[in-house]
Amino acid sequence: MHSPPDSPAPTRRFHDRIYRGDIIELATHPAMSALVGHARDFVESALHPHDPQRMHEHLSHAGQVECIGRLQREFSQLAEIRAAWMALLDALELDPERTAGDRLHLRFQPHSAPLENAPRTSATATVGFHRDTWGSNLYAQVNWWGPVYPVSAGRTFALYPSLWDRALDNGSATFDMAAVLERSHSLGRLSVGADEAIPHLRETLPDGLAQPVLIEPGNILAFSGAHAHAGVGNHTGLTRISFETRTVWIPDLLARRGAPNIDGHAPWAAPGLFRRLSDGRRLHEVLGCQRVVRCAEWPLATPALSRP
Repeated sequence: MHSPPDSPAPTRRFHDRIYRGDIIELATHPAMSALVGHARDFVESALHPHDPQRMHEHLSHAGQVECIGRLQREFSQLAEIRAAWMALLDALELDPERTAGDRLHLRFQPHSAPLENAPRTSATATVGFHRDTWGSNLYAQVNWWGPVYPVSAGRTFALYPSLWDRALDNGSATFDMAAVLERSHSLGRLSVGADEAIPHLRETLPDGLAQPVLIEPGNILAFSGAHAHAGVGNHTGLTRISFETRTVWIPDLLARRGAPNIDGHAPWAAPGLFRRLSDGRRLHEVLGCQRVVRCAEWPLATPALSRP
């Protein structure tokens, strides 16, 4: 499923591969290895004397939600994490002046017993099936994901590469990104439930399409936000802890380059989800538009059902 990166990795070739659906694994990169080391030090210190992968054995669900929310906020501000991430992007020749990204996210997926009816909070729930572009409407978006501790087929997320060019019935046409972001901004990120944060699939898929992502800590996966993906229900006895973020190559957004849109009908585009990496300025300010823009009013939106 995973293609090796180009070496060297020119920015244009890297993004063109992402936009045509390639899933690129960067193996044992020193910057990613450093990021994993810093992340482990951070969570192990914060949760001492307990094993971070067994946090669910020591905290109630409410306690996990509070703890995870705090750790995620602190993690995204760590200078050493940002430095390692910027070093990785520099190695890929992704100029921070022309790259926008969202926050550096430390995701926790606690163990749950099979058939357990756990609350669907955004901090702990298994993320449902979706394409990121169903919500963001940004087809130049690249998703990045890497495990902090080892993963298994039952403790990871899954990609659906065979659905790359297959239109799916989904709820993107009625997904109100503006309302979601307004609630998150005014009441906090945890005020938006896991099932409210993304549009949903509205058809039943055949079995066997999901491909669990099995990469080693220190490796990182890059793939288009237009790829269908979903969390894998975790019943393994260990909490999954992983790193993720997203980037947008600003020149491609301006040139309307990106992955094909085969089934996205979102009425909004959300450039305000990202900040320019060189100075932290919101992408919508760089572009001279609102944080969330109706697609009919934004010339950079990718038309529905288009192909590059």
